Parts: sequence; C-alpha cells; structure tokens
Amino acid sequence: MRWYGLAYVTGFYLTYRVMLLLAKRGLSEIKPDAVADFITLVALFGVVVGGRLGYMLLYDFDHFIHEPWSFLMLMQGGMSAHGGIAGVALFCLWYSWKHKISWVGIGDTLVCGAPLGIFLGRIANFINGELFGRVTNVSWAMKFPGELTHQDFVTQGGDPNLAHEIYMRGLQHSPDIIAYFEQHRGGIAELEAVLHPRHPSQLYEALGEGLLLSAALTFIRLRFPRMRQGIITGLFFILYAIARISLECVRQPDSGSEPILGLTKGQFFSTFMVVVGVLFIVYGIFWGKTPSGIPVAAEPEKS
Repeated sequence: MRWYGLAYVTGFYLTYRVMLLLAKRGLSEIKPDAVADFITLVALFGVVVGGRLGYMLLYDFDHFIHEPWSFLMLMQGGMSAHGGIAGVALFCLWYSWKHKISWVGIGDTLVCGAPLGIFLGRIANFINGELFGRVTNVSWAMKFPGELTHQDFVTQGGDPNLAHEIYMRGLQHSPDIIAYFEQHRGGIAELEAVLHPRHPSQLYEALGEGLLLSAALTFIRLRFPRMRQGIITGLFFILYAIARISLECVRQPDSGSEPILGLTKGQFFSTFMVVVGVLFIVYGIFWGKTPSGIPVAAEPEKS
C-alpha cells in the first residue's frame, strides 16, 4: 500500500469537510458549493507541486540542478512541508485574485483543516519508518530498520561493514532491510540487536504540527466568528513554527544535512514562518475585515 497516497487523499478529504463546515456557518470566503473544486485545485497545484518543488530546492538542490526532470519522479518520494505551505499560499493568492475575494480570508479557513493533512503525512512517515528521532533511552523508544541507511548508524557505534553492505545491495526501505535479514542473516532478532532505540518523532510531529494545531485553530475560528481576517492564518504560521522548531530537537537530521547557524534545516526555515505569522497578525489587527458571512449564532446547522 502507498501510505503517502492514502495520507494525502484522506488529508484532502478531511480538509474539505472542515472548510465545508466553516463555509456553511458563514465563516469562509469560499461558498459551500465551491469548496470541493477549490480543494481539488489547491491539492494539485499547491500541495503536490509546491511540496515537491520545495523539497528539491531546500533539501536536494544539487540533484535538482543536474537532473531537473527528477521533479516528476514523485514515486521516489521527497516532499517538503515548508514547500507545500508556500505552494498553497501562492495558489490561494492567485485564486483570490481570480475570484475577487480576500486572500487572508481564504487562509483563515484553509489553515483550520490543512494541519490534518500534515498529521496523516507524519503517520505515513512513521509507518514507513523514516524521519525517525534521535537515540534515546525513554521507555517508549522504538527501533527503525531504516537507520541502517542513515549515517547516524555508524556515528552511534554501528558496524560500518554492515552499513556498507546495505548500501551496496541498494536496500533503502524498511521492508527490504527486514527481508534481507530474514533471508541472509540471523533474522529479526539480529536486526533488532544492531539497531538503536530512538524517539518516534514522527508521532510527536503528527500531534504537535497536525492534530492539535488543527483542533486549536478550528476551536478559535468557531469560538470567535467575528475575529478579523488574517489573524487565524498568522496563528497557524507561528504555532506550526513553534511546534516544528521544538520537535526538531528530538528528530534525527537527514543524512548529509549540515546545520545552519546551529539549527537544523527544518528549524532554520521555520524561523521565517514566525516572521510571516507576525505580519499576518499585524495586518489582521489593523486592516483585516470581519468575515462577510453570517455569524454562527444567526445561522443554525442544516441537516
């Protein structure tokens, strides 16, 4: 099963449901009958194109420069949350211009549901055993076979000959590594013995960057229906950045990823999101308009 594909499709659907709920309550610039088309377009041109291009530019630039057609090889993996967010923001800017509606108003609705996609994406990371955490001794630590393809395996005292063998055999994914140990070495027991216990940081990020963030923003949107446009969008950028910067402290950086000013790439790029979030909030306080629809209390839910 392609867990990423399932995560993306389910994430788009859940975002659609949240946006439809807000649209029916008059809290969205996008009308209920236009939400489905909007989600389809933002999924393709914002999330997929933006996420892929962001990954190639931020994390795999050399490969992209020498083989630009690799951008189209989505089945090989490689998506960036920061790139996806930027892609969605730019698409919404175009959409707002085309339909003559508020850009920040679109954002205030979209950011309530979009973190659910991030939540499911991190769950897919966990199932695939990638983007795992740093070595730890906490009682809930887990072992990830993908560690054998990461330079940190040798850094932590792992057998360099074993790492070289895994590399020479072209084993990149956990199922392939597990199958190799079952067929050619001592089985799962030996695999478990050579791996290091690590933080399941994918689950931490799923909760902090995804589920909890979506719940908080949706609650604020419903609790304060007259809040000026732009503030909710600003809160998304700031809260996501805080969660990402904090949780990157227990996430193992990618192989070959050099720190920037003492920060991981994820932390460094997230610092700019704080600035963006502050600008959105300032705009909302001084120039933002209240939602043009009917407040929650004046429009009962239709069955």
